[in-house]
Amino acid sequence: MAKFILINGVRREMTAEEEAKYNQDVIDTKALRDIQKNEETTKEDNKTSGKAKLKTGEALTDAEVEALFG
Repeated sequence: MAKFILINGVRREMTAEEEAKYNQDVIDTKALRDIQKNEETTKEDNKTSGKAKLKTGEALTDAEVEALFG
């Protein structure tokens, strides 16, 4: 499927190089979003785990301390 680009109000079909760069940018952006989502999930998991450990008196890991107290 052809992809188009709009430059200075002129719509034209992307060259093969532009389309390859665009496709790579899409892949890179998705990978970055996945990494950020995983980091957020890990931080929330560490918060939950840390809270549970505080209630039972268990020792916290460094990641749990960081998640709870910044």
